[in-house]
Amino acid sequence: MFDLFAAPELDGNRTGTVASINRSNGGVPKKAVAVAQVSLFGIEGDVQRNRKYHGGPERAVSIFSLERIQALRAEGHPINPGTAGENLTVSGLDWNLIVPGVKVKIGPEVVLEIASFTKPCKTIRESFADGHFVRISQKLYPGWSRVYARVLADGQIRTGDVIEIITTG
Repeated sequence: MFDLFAAPELDGNRTGTVASINRSNGGVPKKAVAVAQVSLFGIEGDVQRNRKYHGGPERAVSIFSLERIQALRAEGHPINPGTAGENLTVSGLDWNLIVPGVKVKIGPEVVLEIASFTKPCKTIRESFADGHFVRISQKLYPGWSRVYARVLADGQIRTGDVIEIITTG
């Protein structure tokens, strides 16, 4: 089992692990599951309430860095894996390398392409001190955003699977 608040950030590291797979019946927080099926439209069993801004093939999977969550907690934010709405919380990757155009492989089957940075919205305000959810805005704080990914190859993923950058953007 992972210690969700002890992983160091590794500069330039292109390989990490899936620390948490998160899904919900709509809204946040998303709850951890050990195994999930990934398809063109995202994590099976994950529902988005507002399909105008969430979900679909260009926003199929939301990903965030455990090391960024740890740093935000150190700043006093009550954030945890899944509370910012991400489907995958990953550990060990240099988050600065996770930009649109990058492709990652998760486990033996799944391949994702980072499609865009996410825009934070008020639904995640409970994860931030004083509701300051824009703390993970790419525009205001470059390198602190979650990302959306499209699914290039579907399959099953598990907590603890290796995630590896296979092409750069």
